Amino acid sequence: MSETNLWVLKSERYRSTERIELNLMGVIVNGLENIRSETTGGAISIGNFDGVHRGHRELVLRLRQLADQVSGPAAVLTFDPPPAQLLRPDLVPPSLTWMTRRAEILFELGVDIVCVCETTPALLELTAENFFQQVLIDSLHVAAIVEGPNFRFGKDRRGDIELLSELCEKQQVRLSIASGQSEDGEWISSSRIRSLIAQGAIEAANRLLVKPYRLTGIVGRGAARGRQIGFPTANLEKIPVMIPRHGVYAGRGFVNGRSFPAALNIGPNPTFGEATSKIEVHLLDFSGNLYGEPLDVELLGQLRPISHFSNVNALVEQLKIDVQQTRKLVAEQCEQAI
Repeated sequence: MSETNLWVLKSERYRSTERIELNLMGVIVNGLENIRSETTGGAISIGNFDGVHRGHRELVLRLRQLADQVSGPAAVLTFDPPPAQLLRPDLVPPSLTWMTRRAEILFELGVDIVCVCETTPALLELTAENFFQQVLIDSLHVAAIVEGPNFRFGKDRRGDIELLSELCEKQQVRLSIASGQSEDGEWISSSRIRSLIAQGAIEAANRLLVKPYRLTGIVGRGAARGRQIGFPTANLEKIPVMIPRHGVYAGRGFVNGRSFPAALNIGPNPTFGEATSKIEVHLLDFSGNLYGEPLDVELLGQLRPISHFSNVNALVEQLKIDVQQTRKLVAEQCEQAI
């Protein structure tokens, strides 16, 4: 396992002054064998945790309880890239969260440490028994494990909850099986959330997520037509997560720690004869140059589908309505959060 790298992202209470990098939450540990004692000996849960939905929240609550019982950190072990990217690259679903965002949400739920293990062919060749022994026991010295009822691990996913229970019993590791969460008679899962986002049903997806769905990217240069008609937009590029169905959406943009109501156009711009799909973000009450800068945008709901307008004046009148609806939706969401 010496060729396997591990990123360790740590919450504030598990930061170490001699190890921390100021630009993020953690450091890179080159190899599982180099993990320090502060990240070991606690409770752990293994999985992708993509999106961090309400089912994940219930699992983390149990993880936090077990960690306190064994007097160790509450840790999550996840993998980058997802194992499916090496095993079935043509079937890999789009991500719902980028890794640091995923860690931030998990920290807010009570996780102390997020261990991001580099997925390598050698790692995928480990049998379930060897993965358990080498990674969880020899490297992380886990005292407790929390998983869902459908958890699989090891080469060809041959390890199941029954085998995990046997291995934990032999090593005197506590094991807790967390039950899943359902909504409207259907299990909450990352797959279900992807389906909703693909339909543009952002409000429905957000009800299943711990935090509203968020895009991130870098602001690129566009045709500047929005500025010419009084609605300047930031063109969001290099987006690492799933992009919703074409439409006009309301949300919030985050710039240098401040949030601004945002109206988004996701898709082409048929009024100007443009067929290329783009993500154009109009930040309300913001002025400044964002070219080349990172921008996060939280989506709160879809306002309308993409439309072709007979002239620019008709488009401007609709954009004014979009802005009003965006302000209203953002205000309502802020009131609910109080």
